Amino acid sequence: MDRIAIVAPPARRTDDRVSRAFHASVLWPGIRSEGLGLSTVEYKYTGPRLLWRMLMVARPYWLHLAALLGISLLSTPVTLLTPVPLKIIVDHVIGTEPVPDLLARWVPARWIDDTSGLLLLAVVMAGTLGILSTIQWTGAWLLQTYTGEKLVLRLRAQLYRHIQQLAFTYHDRLRAADSTYRIQHDAYSIREVLVTSTIPFVTAVFPLVGVFAVMSVIDWNISLIALATTPALVILVRIFSGRLRKQWKAVKSRDSAAMSLVQEALSSLRVVKAYGREEGEEQRFKDVSNERIRFTVKATWIQTCFEVLAASVIGCGTAAVLYVGVRHVQQDILTLGQLLMVIAYIGRIFGPIQTMSKTSTGLASGLASAERVFSVMDQVSDITDAPDAIPVTRARGDIVFQNVSFHYVDGHPVLQNVNFHVNAGQAVGIQGRTGAGKSTLMSLLLRFYDPKDGAVLLDGVDLRKYRLQDLRQQVAIVLQDPVLFATSVRENIEYGAPGASRRAIEEAARMANAHDFIEALPEGYETLIGERGITLSGGERQRIALARAFLRDAPILILDEPTSAVDTGTEAKIIEAVNRLMKGRTTFMIAHRLSTLERCETRLHLHDGRLEQMPQENVDLQLSR
Repeated sequence: MDRIAIVAPPARRTDDRVSRAFHASVLWPGIRSEGLGLSTVEYKYTGPRLLWRMLMVARPYWLHLAALLGISLLSTPVTLLTPVPLKIIVDHVIGTEPVPDLLARWVPARWIDDTSGLLLLAVVMAGTLGILSTIQWTGAWLLQTYTGEKLVLRLRAQLYRHIQQLAFTYHDRLRAADSTYRIQHDAYSIREVLVTSTIPFVTAVFPLVGVFAVMSVIDWNISLIALATTPALVILVRIFSGRLRKQWKAVKSRDSAAMSLVQEALSSLRVVKAYGREEGEEQRFKDVSNERIRFTVKATWIQTCFEVLAASVIGCGTAAVLYVGVRHVQQDILTLGQLLMVIAYIGRIFGPIQTMSKTSTGLASGLASAERVFSVMDQVSDITDAPDAIPVTRARGDIVFQNVSFHYVDGHPVLQNVNFHVNAGQAVGIQGRTGAGKSTLMSLLLRFYDPKDGAVLLDGVDLRKYRLQDLRQQVAIVLQDPVLFATSVRENIEYGAPGASRRAIEEAARMANAHDFIEALPEGYETLIGERGITLSGGERQRIALARAFLRDAPILILDEPTSAVDTGTEAKIIEAVNRLMKGRTTFMIAHRLSTLERCETRLHLHDGRLEQMPQENVDLQLSR
């Protein structure tokens, strides 16, 4: 008759490290992870550093960004040439000013001598420039849309993957809706910063320089007056951008909190309705939303003040240029056509300046989101593959806990000096009151956490030496509250072995006593079962979870109260399937009821984190196979 060997090897000290989660959806209820140690420090990133990190994320799309910048820069020659037709009409068609030598070199002589020819030239030139401007804008807009969406998808995917790999401590500290908000909304910052703000900002510099150069040739005094407004605008940008970034960060934090409240209430709607708390939940939502409104209004006020001040500076500059320009026409320093050309260029100067000032406010909002994204991306968990990690295809299932101790919070041990040896193929019952450490014991086996002291061995090898992905392929889990996804029955079963054939899925369902009720569903295995399998009964959900475990065909099986929430008739079907599933596998069954553990060959009893020997009559129960 098999028994667990209670051993007491020398203690082995391990690093006090933060654990890495395999998948948040398989966390057992009751596991406490506060204080395990992901840093709560908010990382302070400078704008250039955030911009550089975004460029690193965007590396596969550098050519797209370069092409977008190139297309956007085509607006510079169009900008410089747009006022020319107006000058030709005013000075040389309507007026009697001589045609400049530069124009005379490129235009046929008969056109120069005939005002109709010059008018036709000006009209054709204006029309061509308009068409070219439209083509340039359309091409830039299409490439901007494509590149922007690709960048957002790439950052969202990276953030989503990283958040799934973070320790449970991260998910306990921040609500799931906060992570959702960062993935769906904050990740959009890469488009807002690189595509919507940075490229227009850089693009605006080139026509600005070109216009200043042309204006300096026409009238350098006016060029200096226009240039004098630039330092004032730069100072305004520096003063307001930091304040805007801080306010928009607060707005996004409240957005995330509001989303969390909605998700929490809707996922617990039965409890909300049962206790008549609809108005209370609505008030909670209003309170957080009012906070958001307050910060949004403040951010809008700051942005409005900036735009008003920037517009005032630009308006003063335009008025000064207009005054000096008119005086220069009166003094025959400028022609009327040149004045109109200068005024048009002034618009071309202040247009890019306004673009730069407006994109700086969008940049502030984008950088606030980017900081929230990278503060998560920089969270690091310590449970990773060792440099020389050992692959494993299929383990035998021999498991040893050597002097294992563990705590979530310093000074509050959950497991203390736990030692036992389970032979491959044994069925082990784990008993103990709530909080005794049963689920934590299994979390260590899955390496959701590492022991603070001691080691867990699989087939004589420390779990920390195995590749994580391979290690977790050796374990199948059936929880008290089965975790199902809002997809088809087939996909929920296939989750245990992605890519499995339809025949294998159906066979697994038969083994779990689930095939008959699945076939009776409206669309059989393709029936959608709703969020967490809400359209199925508890027993049906449990049997689908068992079918998933059958399909996985892992050598180690963990059963956590598999029959605690079903009726007697359903329990019999589940027990029959469980007995079938346990054959040939090292099995750990967690239960409170002794009757559930009767199918286990040997038992462990946990009390306040310590392993206690069960009474002899309870240890030697033989499971019939």
